[in-house]
Amino acid sequence: MPKDTTAPALRRYSVDNLTCGSCVARAETALAAVPGVESAVVNLATRRADLRIGAGFDPAALATAMTSAGYPVHPVDGVALRASVGNLNCGGCASRAEKALNALPEVLEAQVNLALKRADIRLTDAGDWPVVQAAMDKAGYPVADLDPPRTDSPDPEPEAVDEAAPMRRAFGIAAALTLPVFVMEMGGHLVPAFHHWQMATFGTFPLHLVQFLLTTAVLAGPGRVFFRLGVPALFKGAPEMNSLVVLGTSAAWAWSVLVTFAPGIIPETGRFVYFEAAAVIVTLILLGRWLEARARGQAGAAIRGLMALRPDTAHRITDGTETEVPLADLGRGDLIRLKPGERVAVDGTVTEGETHIDEAMLTGEPLPVAKRAGDPVTAGTVNGTGTIVYRATAVGTDTVLARIVAMVEDAQATRLPVQSLINRVTAVFVPVVLVIAALAALGWLIWGPDPAKALVIGVSVLIIACPCAMGLATPVSILAGTGRAAELGVLFRKGDALQNLSRVDLVAFDKTGTLTEGRPSVTAILPTRDCDADTLLTLAAGAETASEHPLARAILAEAKARGLTPAPVDRFEAVTGGGVTATLEGETLRVGSRAFLQQTGVAVPPTDPTPVTEVHVARGALYLGHLALSDAVKPDAARAIAALTARGTRVALLSGDAEGPVNALARDLAIPEAHARLSPADKRAQVAAWRAAGHRVAFVGDGLNDAAVLAEADVGIALGTGTDVAIEAGDVVLVSGAPTGVLTAIEVSRRTLRNIAQNLVWAFGYNVALIPVAAGLLALAGGPFLNPMLAAGAMAASSVLVVLNALRLRRMEAA
Repeated sequence: MPKDTTAPALRRYSVDNLTCGSCVARAETALAAVPGVESAVVNLATRRADLRIGAGFDPAALATAMTSAGYPVHPVDGVALRASVGNLNCGGCASRAEKALNALPEVLEAQVNLALKRADIRLTDAGDWPVVQAAMDKAGYPVADLDPPRTDSPDPEPEAVDEAAPMRRAFGIAAALTLPVFVMEMGGHLVPAFHHWQMATFGTFPLHLVQFLLTTAVLAGPGRVFFRLGVPALFKGAPEMNSLVVLGTSAAWAWSVLVTFAPGIIPETGRFVYFEAAAVIVTLILLGRWLEARARGQAGAAIRGLMALRPDTAHRITDGTETEVPLADLGRGDLIRLKPGERVAVDGTVTEGETHIDEAMLTGEPLPVAKRAGDPVTAGTVNGTGTIVYRATAVGTDTVLARIVAMVEDAQATRLPVQSLINRVTAVFVPVVLVIAALAALGWLIWGPDPAKALVIGVSVLIIACPCAMGLATPVSILAGTGRAAELGVLFRKGDALQNLSRVDLVAFDKTGTLTEGRPSVTAILPTRDCDADTLLTLAAGAETASEHPLARAILAEAKARGLTPAPVDRFEAVTGGGVTATLEGETLRVGSRAFLQQTGVAVPPTDPTPVTEVHVARGALYLGHLALSDAVKPDAARAIAALTARGTRVALLSGDAEGPVNALARDLAIPEAHARLSPADKRAQVAAWRAAGHRVAFVGDGLNDAAVLAEADVGIALGTGTDVAIEAGDVVLVSGAPTGVLTAIEVSRRTLRNIAQNLVWAFGYNVALIPVAAGLLALAGGPFLNPMLAAGAMAASSVLVVLNALRLRRMEAA
């Protein structure tokens, strides 16, 4: 990225891994030490940094320095957009397109994905987009904005573009024109009698003339795309895959034209035509691109499948009248009737009626879920036999389904660290191949036993060495792996998680809502002599009225069941990891853990350790008693822990709950290591200690107080049934909230990384092994030449095999 040498200006960045005030101080110190940064102010709440920059500022140096400091930064000023990129055919193309984008002063950062033929771009200003488009048109990689307008109502789903269709047509035309050429030339080699019949019937020149006409039609028609893209790249000094095809086919065609129309200038030993090689090369490469486009379409089917879950219309109720309206006309607050067998149109809350809804496509839960007044419904899920009315709470891009689609798209655009290395390799690979081809052809012409084969040598090297497979090896596996993961209810939000999760050796779980149902119930009310049971419950319910904690909901549910009205309190304040405080008639009401009350000077009498959770209550300095609550363990929790242990993964439990329930749960689930009474800072410190000891740690949680430790872990796994804060802090989201989703996530990660490794071994091994063969080394030892047609077939097959190998990931099943 170019250095910014303008006058002092403000630049805003998001900052990762900020969890406390000391983090802010360290991040500000690291930012201020970067050359060109005149001042830096970091905001913990927004996790952003405002920089005043001057001469010598280098965004790349800033990114490197902050990553080393442990606080990676990402530019958030300017305008982010997603664009399609044209003319991407290989890793070299993607690398050059990305380099061209990042070289523009209007572009803050850009990342190009070959498999998706897409770029994620951040501009300094929205008005710069036409400038960027013009520059990329000139560079040979036209871009078009893909970002939909940001509205509350969803736009009509764009019609899917069938990339395979034009490739199929081009291949069909090329094959029809090439077949006669191939039969005329190669048929004579394979069947001598056929060759003699052709010579006797037509003669040499007419046969060569027909081959010339048909091959020229192939190059000028279906093969025109290679010249349209490859020739400008050659003139710009940035040759790519199309350039290799242009050079190889042009050389074969030009030599054959001379042999046909001016044979006298060619030595008699070299008077062979290679029209069939030029035509077959184009035809086979078009076949490879068609098959590759078809396979890429299958790999990207996850997003299309998710979007297809949306119905086209919904039954809106307005002033008592029901009308069927398009999805785009729905807004927040609308009442919608859901009839039997229909899909839920938008997220909402049931207002009347009862039914069962199949949520398997989003959560993986096999059984339909009962829904009645007050229960949430999610867009895309399928209604059973009942009829309900629900009120829309989220529409358009705010629905759970739209957010899942966005997460999948971001994951599929991910670049793993290895991809950057591949892009650097492919950027120099094509020029190196050109040099090898020239040297091999020249060497064979001068010193080879058959100088006439020099052309065959040069063309074969040019064709065999295309780096398509290298460029596709990583992104197409990510595309298929993350897509299948989404179908299994696992969403990879951040790119590094896909790579890091495969190396995790310790998984730490939160307790409430993660391994347990998160729906505790009050099992006992134990007041002191200064209070009675109803009063104790009324006070606790009053303090917990504004809380979203599962324990608070259980206390409120118990008060409602007993017909008690929560005490009227004000000045509610939640203390993360401790409890809540409120004001009642001028006195402070405290409800929470034993440690929370003791920290404020309340004397809490000792109790025997029990496998239940205790919520203590105090009014002012007077201790009033406690409530006992218990929480059922999730059905698949034991299986998840047992499977992780069987794989050799260390498992631990981190909880803010008391020793009794924490140790009881650890004992029941055979978790060898359990830590109780931990504050969010304590959890984060424990994870940091494990990481310092050399462990790669994944933390699984769902609550507000898990956000910091989710960010601290190597991989944060958030349950989709948890709070939005936890989901945003997680690197991986388990839509269903089932602990076995952790196993699925790890398996997806490991198999995807293994698939990438297989692709890279094949792609690099293919080039390393066959370039020397194409250069004629085997022929020097008496072996065969690599015919250019075979080279083209091998090159096309290499890309197709890489994509087909990645498609095996779509057969993965949930753990």
